[in-house]
Amino acid sequence: MELVVLGSSGSYASARGACSGYLVRTAEANLWLDCGNGTLATLHEYCDPGEIDAVVITHEHPDHCADIYGMHVAWRYGLERSGLPVFAPSGAEQRLGALVSDWGGVFDWRVIEDSAPVEIKDARLDFRRTDHPLPTFAVEVSADSTRLIYTADTGPAWSVGAFDHGADLVLAEASYLHSYRRTNMHLSAHEAGEMAKNSSAGALMLTHLWPTLDADASLEEGYKAFGAPATLATPRLVTNV
Repeated sequence: MELVVLGSSGSYASARGACSGYLVRTAEANLWLDCGNGTLATLHEYCDPGEIDAVVITHEHPDHCADIYGMHVAWRYGLERSGLPVFAPSGAEQRLGALVSDWGGVFDWRVIEDSAPVEIKDARLDFRRTDHPLPTFAVEVSADSTRLIYTADTGPAWSVGAFDHGADLVLAEASYLHSYRRTNMHLSAHEAGEMAKNSSAGALMLTHLWPTLDADASLEEGYKAFGAPATLATPRLVTNV
């Protein structure tokens, strides 16, 4: 399994960056986890949009879903194709569709349900509702005995331990340093590291950092809590899980 970071900025894009988006490639499947603003442009560098097998929208904040509109145009008018599976919270098709005249059958909208796994080719996707104001779902991708867990957005009342322990990689939001907490909508780097440690994760990658945050300080905070080296998600980072 391979993870390609398409964008990792939290809430709004940093200079030369993009918001949340990740390409997960298994032996058979190309999965686009979150399509935040700016991520479609980077996707082109690693995968033809027509080769995407499924899109997952973890929730409807724009930094996680805005490029679904570009994908709609690419498939509908560029590729002239339809039926791309899009997994999203209940009602997303209608709410996001308010900005287009119609979806034109481009997407096969499928409702994410808590603890209801689905299969896309050789990949198995499972979901857990997180602690965030909008209905938001963390996603686990497993294939060929390898597991990756992406926390999406969450506050500290939820834990990656909602999935089975021992994931090979936890891709965890770390919006700010622990000392800067202003809200319980997100995790600090410390909380992300602690959560990954408590779930016996094999590796930790921090993402969704606020654009003006000291990334090195976040990495150090996450490392100390995790108890092992951690990685920062940066655009175009490619990792073998």
